[in-house]
Formats: sequence, C-alpha cells, structure tokens
Amino acid sequence: MNYTQSTVVSLISHLHAITADFTNAKLAKKNLVSSHGFILYLLSVNKKMTKTEIAEATNRDKSTTTVLTRKLIEEGLVKEEASPTDGRTRLISLTTKGKSLNKLTSSISEDLLKVCYKGFSATEKKQLLELLLKMNSNVENELKKD
Repeated sequence: MNYTQSTVVSLISHLHAITADFTNAKLAKKNLVSSHGFILYLLSVNKKMTKTEIAEATNRDKSTTTVLTRKLIEEGLVKEEASPTDGRTRLISLTTKGKSLNKLTSSISEDLLKVCYKGFSATEKKQLLELLLKMNSNVENELKKD
C-alpha cells in the first residue's frame, strides 16, 4: 500500500500488527503471545496490579485480561492473591518463573526497537515520539468529549 498523510492511521495499525507478529514469533517458543509479554513487562515495572489496572494499561477489556492472566497463572508465570487492604480486590504479580522471563522479554523489546529505529537519528526518534504523543493526546481528548 502507498501510505499518505490521509492513511497514516492505517500505517500505524499496520505497524501495530507487524510488531505484534515480530514479538509473537519470538515468544512462541514459550507458548505465549505479545499480550502476555506486555503484561509480564507491566508487572516487572509495577510489581502488583489489579486486572482492571492491567486492562487499562493494555487497552483490553476485563474479560480478555482475565483470559490472558489465567494463561499466565497456568504457566506459573504470575500469581493472584487477595489484596491485604481489601479482600475483594485480587492482585496479580510475577512469580520467580515469571521474573526469569524478564531477560527474554527485554531482549525481544530491544531487538524490536533496533529493527524499528534502524537508520533513525536521535533527533528523528525524539520527533517521532513527540508527534505520536501529540496524536495520541488528540484522540484521547476527543474520546473524553463523548
């Protein structure tokens, strides 16, 4: 496809799909997909999160997040426990086995960034980030109006 200014959102969607394919190919050896990898990354940064927090961070609905976290629990990569402050709230955190995958998921992310940024100057990387953040903000602000 020949992308233009008016089809930039299609290009962003295409990039999302092919970067997921890249990540999925690397994670397939561990019987995981990119969504699992992102949850593992989030938990490595945040330590403990509710399913609602994970759903918001991954832009998934709660039922999809439940399915994804259930798979990670079955694989022994995360655990679910009651919050010490509110027994109704369940917290998800990494297990030792899950933490051991941090090196793999970090490596995959680094490889993807190297591929994506190939030929980019530091200034171009900064400009790209600024422009995408601006676009993201525009869409989020529009959604808040509804």
